[in-house]
Amino acid sequence: MRTDGLHVVTLLVVAVVGARVITFLARRFAARMEHGDDGTASPVLSEVTKHRRALASVIASVAISVFYVVIAVDLLSTVGIAVGSLVAPAAVLGAAVGFGAQRVVQDLLGGFFVITERQYGLGDLVVLTVTGATEARGTVEDVTLRVTRLRNIDGEVFNVPNGQIVKTRNLSKDWARAVVDVPLPLGTDLVHVSRVLTGVARAAMRHDGLPHLLLDEPSVMGVESIQRDTVCMRMVARTLPGKQFEAGRRLRALVVAALRRHDVMTEQDATATAV
Repeated sequence: MRTDGLHVVTLLVVAVVGARVITFLARRFAARMEHGDDGTASPVLSEVTKHRRALASVIASVAISVFYVVIAVDLLSTVGIAVGSLVAPAAVLGAAVGFGAQRVVQDLLGGFFVITERQYGLGDLVVLTVTGATEARGTVEDVTLRVTRLRNIDGEVFNVPNGQIVKTRNLSKDWARAVVDVPLPLGTDLVHVSRVLTGVARAAMRHDGLPHLLLDEPSVMGVESIQRDTVCMRMVARTLPGKQFEAGRRLRALVVAALRRHDVMTEQDATATAV
């Protein structure tokens, strides 16, 4: 009896330690993928790295589940419960649970396709449309077979069941685009503004902090829209994945400074002058 008790305690300790070891190895692998062999963190993770990190997270969760099942079977045998005698009740219980857990099965299948199709990985900025046309937007912090965990810009965490995802928008896959719209009064010299914006695009590749965000020189697209009192000109730039917002903020600062240097009034300036 004492031997059985010692074996039970040993199994429980092995279960706890084994789960922590698997989690540690998964995190170690993810950190190695993020920092690379030279130990320096890359500003942008490659698609392969993000997929491998997500895959490592899924494999770790599955391995822990299988490990717990093996420990549970051994534990039942130790306390004198024959596993074979539980086959028939388990079949009935499994059928009942399976009928009531269709949503869970749907989530598991959804997670399987998310991983195999590489729809997104850890660190991606995504917008997930779930059942009911509700959107969840944020950075992917964890992916399991059942749920995807996102953290938005306000620090809020969303746990989205994979089976409820009906549409995925990945804002940081391969490359992204920063869009800068410049509203101008209707009577503005657009040719002059176009020259100013072209100068900003060229200067952006020499500006501190921007070249490492941009993949190539920004482009001036011209007039994007015309309204009753305003004209909107647009500049676009290809950026590294997930860096479109930072690049857009810096480009807007350059545009504002350039327009002021050349005495070009924006829509807001014209409104303030009229008031």
